[in-house]
Amino acid sequence: MYAWIWRHLPFGLPGKIIGSLVLISAAVATLWFWVFPATSGWVEEVLLPFDESTIETGTDGTGPAPGVGPSPTPIIGPDGRHLDPYDIPYETDE
Repeated sequence: MYAWIWRHLPFGLPGKIIGSLVLISAAVATLWFWVFPATSGWVEEVLLPFDESTIETGTDGTGPAPGVGPSPTPIIGPDGRHLDPYDIPYETDE
């Protein structure tokens, strides 16, 4: 494909070099502005929701909001013991 394009570009070697640069620039611009736009494009809105924060702060803005954090209800295992919600439930020494 590239050889076919190179053979069909006009005006000798200088025209082929300039024509190649124009074609490459057009392909890059098409990808940059229409296929994968850098700002406010459909890709950013759908796949990159960075403006949706999941961290909440209290009314004074200094810490977590009330009710955010570990559950106050204890977790009880099948044998009746209280379980730490951050504990790994299997051996890690193997």
